[in-house]
Amino acid sequence: MEDYPRTLADFETRFSKEEACVDYLFQLRFPDGYLCPRCGHTKGWRVRRSVIECASCSYQASMTAGTIFHRTRKPLTMWFRLIWWVTSLKTGASALGMQRVLGLGSYETAWTWLHKLRRAMVRPGRDLLSGRVEVDETYLGAAEEGLRGRKTEKKALVVIAAQEDGMGIGRIRMRRIQDASASSLEPFIEESIEPGSVVHTDGWDGYAGLKKKGYHHEITVLAHHDESALELLPRVHQVVGLLKSWLAGTLHGAVSHEHLDYYLDEYTFRFNRRTSISRGKLFYRLVQQAVQVDPVPYKEMVKHVREHRDGPPTYSGT
Repeated sequence: MEDYPRTLADFETRFSKEEACVDYLFQLRFPDGYLCPRCGHTKGWRVRRSVIECASCSYQASMTAGTIFHRTRKPLTMWFRLIWWVTSLKTGASALGMQRVLGLGSYETAWTWLHKLRRAMVRPGRDLLSGRVEVDETYLGAAEEGLRGRKTEKKALVVIAAQEDGMGIGRIRMRRIQDASASSLEPFIEESIEPGSVVHTDGWDGYAGLKKKGYHHEITVLAHHDESALELLPRVHQVVGLLKSWLAGTLHGAVSHEHLDYYLDEYTFRFNRRTSISRGKLFYRLVQQAVQVDPVPYKEMVKHVREHRDGPPTYSGT
């Protein structure tokens, strides 16, 4: 049974103490009861507030080890407030906004925490898209002179899949890719869309092998129609427009290529749950996924980026 706070008042009452947050993590990590990570024994006892010792092999397991909270020096109550705040926002969160809300002294801490949460926004083993799915690519960044077609030197190329839901849009997937070749497009489709589904694309050669991959490939050659790409592939292009507006509005269009995938994950998380009427359930889902995601230290996050403030090198514009 899903257990989560229904209102802000409920949240504040329930998670005002560190002990309550630890108990909640235990409940999410061991939904069927304690199970020793080393020997599989089902009995243990708490030796410290967040540490359980196995009654059989004496292995001590921390409730935060192996999660995004691993080795945090801040209280879990603060982490929980952050997660509630992030999931309560209908648009998105910025590091500066989070720094102000939580009263953090360091922008670096706020930036790191948000990126840890973004890494938890992809549920391990999530269901693939199915049915009819539109797929296309888009560029993020300013126009580049002298380049045509699907070529780019500085812009980020993103492939997007949008599942049809009647006349509307169901779930989506998106990823930054190096180029628009079949070797980049096909792995994304295989990891995002159930085989046997109808995949609707334009006539680009990079999609030519989808039938051999087990998909029903529907092709619309844009040059053969009077309608625009927006009219012929409406769902995926609507998602593109919304994504660019979100990046420009929430993050002011400044996102490093190295970290772009994690912003795409956040947008996907929010979009796929846009009809949820319960903020508490979104909180529950994100904490649930946070205990399933391996920890990534700050140095690992920025090792390929010379600077970090939602960090250069960036793309700007729509």
